[in-house]
Amino acid sequence: MSAVFEYKTVKQSAFDEFTEKRSRFIGYVCPVKTQAEASAFIAEIQKKHWDAKHNVYAYILREGGIKRYSDDGEPQGTAGVPVLDVLEKSGVCDTAVVVTRYFGGILLGGGGLVRAYSHAAHLALDAGKIMTMGLCAVLEIRTDYAFHAKLSAYMEGTDAILLNTEFSDCVTMTVSIAAEKSDMFCDTIFDFSGGKVRPDKICEKFAEK
Repeated sequence: MSAVFEYKTVKQSAFDEFTEKRSRFIGYVCPVKTQAEASAFIAEIQKKHWDAKHNVYAYILREGGIKRYSDDGEPQGTAGVPVLDVLEKSGVCDTAVVVTRYFGGILLGGGGLVRAYSHAAHLALDAGKIMTMGLCAVLEIRTDYAFHAKLSAYMEGTDAILLNTEFSDCVTMTVSIAAEKSDMFCDTIFDFSGGKVRPDKICEKFAEK
């Protein structure tokens, strides 16, 4: 299996709404990482809008490739599936959307429901701001004081981001760089230092690109 270096999700919890033939559709979105978080978000919206006709939801989780949806009483295939389809086509994961509908007394028909729930999901994603998360390697670089200034100046010309610097018996720099570039970066620093300094990888994590 090839390594995954990036994925898309939403930046924040948000909502937006519109009215279609007197039915009010409110699209909510929330970044989630587990089924428990997704369930808690859905329950929160259901409680908030306990008096609504429908609280339709869909979510996709990166871990395990889990996908879930519910029509919540709407005709099968007209609500939850369209919301999930919007998530899939937007390429997002670790994302949950709930679309609340207050029925306005006018039937929309199957096609009308699909369009309305799809539109509400799009509005929610736009409000939540889709972002790309990239896999980064967090590296620790230890050097003596004499070489620190030269190394710092050299690193300004690289893609590495300085996260922290600690001064004790030596200088310890913590940096972040795209995971796919980390090995080449470590080799470059090793060569630049004449074989005296080689960064150590502390961990890998995803961060907004």
